Amino acid sequence: MLNKFPLSRYKLTLAAKENLHLPEYSGSTLRGGFGHTFRKIVCVNRDNECSGCLLRTKCIYSYIFETSPSVDADKLRKYKDIPRPFIIEPPIESKQTYLKGETLEFNLILIGKAICYLPYFIFTFKELGNIGIGRGRGKYELISLTAIKENIEEEIYSSATGLAKNIDGQLTMADVLNEVKDYQQDELTLKFITPTRLKHNGRYILIPEFHILIRSLLSRISSLAYFHCDEELNVDYRQLIEEAKEVKIKERHTGWYDWERYSSRQETRMNLGGIIGNITYTGNLSPFLPFIILGKYAHIGKGATFGLGRYEISKK
Repeated sequence: MLNKFPLSRYKLTLAAKENLHLPEYSGSTLRGGFGHTFRKIVCVNRDNECSGCLLRTKCIYSYIFETSPSVDADKLRKYKDIPRPFIIEPPIESKQTYLKGETLEFNLILIGKAICYLPYFIFTFKELGNIGIGRGRGKYELISLTAIKENIEEEIYSSATGLAKNIDGQLTMADVLNEVKDYQQDELTLKFITPTRLKHNGRYILIPEFHILIRSLLSRISSLAYFHCDEELNVDYRQLIEEAKEVKIKERHTGWYDWERYSSRQETRMNLGGIIGNITYTGNLSPFLPFIILGKYAHIGKGATFGLGRYEISKK
């Protein structure tokens, strides 16, 4: 496993200053509004693409949204499918309209080096509140941001003071390995809460066979570790995949959920459906539990920055 994989979880609480009208899946709106505002705040050369910018290697926006291999990287220098070091987890509730004075809560996850940029995330979500989000650009106020660790919350930022505290709420690999004992070693049920987009042989799959799940987890975790945590995942990938093929589906209650979003950057509508529902696996799960637990926090599959690929694990 990894020696380090720093990951921090936060909860943001917004208060509507005007009526907010959000789509059914608000992760896209929150992620889109955040990205546009973040670039507006930190980018000094907004007329050009990041790929041709002289400041790219030192730019915070480029690192967060257009992550690319270092020019002197020993490996994966031509790798393009690099996961971003942040995740926005939208509210699970289906509520789409928040009246003036009502509050909206959602989670933010930062991984590796992105954690030190938390003040930029706070400032950006504050500024986005002045710009407005959703249909009609409803404005809001960022009331607070709290760090979440082991279901304990500690306030980092409050609009009452306008100041941010320095609190270490990072999830560590030691925490992940300690959590392994909470789950069965031979049977496990996952609940896909948000659409989960898993690819195998170039196609999105409808049935999440266990080896496909593990392939996706290994790919995402190893890339996040290499590009954002300065560490390589040193495991026998081929052996793990072969062992994963022996784990079978015992019971499945999953379906495909379709949704679409408009990408202002690409100027097109994008279909982003995925798997939701419950699935139970049976077999020797011991070698895979650390990856599955880590994936619970880091998400899995495509579209994680919007909050896609979020799942829960049933306890013993």
